Amino acid sequence: MIDKIAASVADALAGVADGSTVLIGGFGTAGIPNELIDGLIAQGAKDLTVVNNNAGNGDTGLAALLKTGRVRKIVCSFPRQADSQVFDALYRSGKLELELVPQGNLAERIRAAGAGIGAFFTPTGFGTELAIGKETREIGGRHYVLEYPIYGDVALIRAERGDRWGNLLFRKAARNFGPVMAMGAKRTIASVHEIADLGDFDPETVVTPGIFVSKIVKIERVATEGGGFKA
Repeated sequence: MIDKIAASVADALAGVADGSTVLIGGFGTAGIPNELIDGLIAQGAKDLTVVNNNAGNGDTGLAALLKTGRVRKIVCSFPRQADSQVFDALYRSGKLELELVPQGNLAERIRAAGAGIGAFFTPTGFGTELAIGKETREIGGRHYVLEYPIYGDVALIRAERGDRWGNLLFRKAARNFGPVMAMGAKRTIASVHEIADLGDFDPETVVTPGIFVSKIVKIERVATEGGGFKA
């Protein structure tokens, strides 16, 4: 019987190895799998390469992971913002390597890993410092840069609902990078707020099929000061 439900965050994250490339879903604070990140901190893996749209906010979630000093490199589109003090300090002191990737390229490089695409040409970045050292080509009168897939050893994503086969549904903007990261990683762990019975999902509504998911773990919703819940 297929049952991908983990008893706890710790059980779901067991076996994440030192030196892993970890794809972490989220766009700013929307859809960040904070409980899984906290679990990774407790799990202790080090020398990590982290792939995320941002580089952490404040002192929690991804920023807390960076603060442990166990991340060697971060690959992201938008590292600096008003509350990126943890990233700023680590980067300026030379303790954290940064690979800056335009947002569309980031999504497509991850998707390419899941789709079996060896490389692709994109116009984004041509003529900028981001294209230095990369192959370029003129196609149909337009200039392109060759980009390669980003493969993950593990993906940590946040969904709204899942079933024991690992099928996932997402909530609004919290969906963001989750589906492509699930495709691009060897192992995907998803936190969910609800676990559905098999057959509850209309197959047409499933966003990420269970074939891309290794484990799901149920977490409680976090109430906000206004009485609502975080997305």
